Amino acid sequence: MSAAVFIPPVAAPGHSRRFIATMVFVLGALSATAPIAIDLYLPAFPSMAEALGSPESRIQLTLTSMMIGMGLGQAVIGPLSDRFGRRRPLLIGMSVFTLASLLCAVATSADLLVGLRFLQGLSGAAGVVVARAVIRDHFSGDDMTRFTAKMMFVTMLAPMLGPIVGAQLIRFGPWQTVFVFMAVLSALSTFLVWRFLPESLPAEDRRTMTGREFGSALVTLVRDAHFIAPTIAVLMNFSMLFTYVSTFSFISQEELGASPGFFSLLFAFGTLALLAGNQLNMLLIDRSRSSSRMIAGMIVSLTGVAWLAGVQFAGAENLWTVPAGIILMMFGCGIVFPNAGAAAMSSQPPQIAGTASAFMGSLQMAAGGVLPALATVGGVTLASMTLGIGVYALATAAAVAWTIVVYRRRPVPGIA
Repeated sequence: MSAAVFIPPVAAPGHSRRFIATMVFVLGALSATAPIAIDLYLPAFPSMAEALGSPESRIQLTLTSMMIGMGLGQAVIGPLSDRFGRRRPLLIGMSVFTLASLLCAVATSADLLVGLRFLQGLSGAAGVVVARAVIRDHFSGDDMTRFTAKMMFVTMLAPMLGPIVGAQLIRFGPWQTVFVFMAVLSALSTFLVWRFLPESLPAEDRRTMTGREFGSALVTLVRDAHFIAPTIAVLMNFSMLFTYVSTFSFISQEELGASPGFFSLLFAFGTLALLAGNQLNMLLIDRSRSSSRMIAGMIVSLTGVAWLAGVQFAGAENLWTVPAGIILMMFGCGIVFPNAGAAAMSSQPPQIAGTASAFMGSLQMAAGGVLPALATVGGVTLASMTLGIGVYALATAAAVAWTIVVYRRRPVPGIA
């Protein structure tokens, strides 16, 4: 693979409203399957720890193992989708994810569940990485940002409703019911792909990479500041979110006294804020530059982090003051995410969209699996959550600043 700089083509013209609506629905459902598997079972953490006779830290490790699996899965499935097309890796990956979900429901120990969650992440990565590649096959620049924002509206509904649905499932059934529910959703997503998602990478555009060529592609991506700067912003922003996601179930229920149902309600408000930020970003696409939107999003997120720190410094933390700061943080993240992600993917041509998506996704999952765990190595507390979120928020702000400098020096159409 050449180290030359790629100039992305303009967005593919002629897409009908029906085609775009179908793509939003199918890719949204596909992209939501793995994320809902992350947080659907959060309300069940305490009951799972008791039923499996394991400490809370071991149950939390099931989150980490899935994130690591998703990172490795994307690294493999992304390049495969550049070689074999988009549909085949998708159908195989989602079928395995369905089976892994059913196996999680019959796990008899926390260690076994950790391994099965890794398999879930490994296979579920297909939906995440290939969906981004399919979008790049059809769109670039602001058109890609606009489509991504529409799709995120669908995908964000899943994590918003996930804990609420999970709380109701464990109210009327054992914790295993949650994983059966995951299997059903995965099976439905697989059917949608089989029935409604056409192949988007023509045979003549597919690439067969040797190990050396794959390594060369990764080196090219790392050296391309137009790709790596917004990618770092994405993974640091994701680390902020996942530090909150992986800890707030314990903090809200055990430190702040929330019930499982009230936790799910608070979590839904946070995700609704993320969704609202995303939709505001979509409304502003034709009225402002991507760089301006990212700056605005970071200001809101940093304000939320400062609020969380101030509340704890004043000793005023409770089930109303803490979620207020989280809502601000999530709203800002909803603005930063689609712009940074679209900037990274639009900087690369469709022929290596799967590889670029895989690399970005693998880094994102690795960050989501490792960095939140580092933030809470001394224990899962409100203070450790706030400190971790604050550090990653500052890192996101630095990456956003780098992205803006890079794109103003050499603009890419629709991004600068």
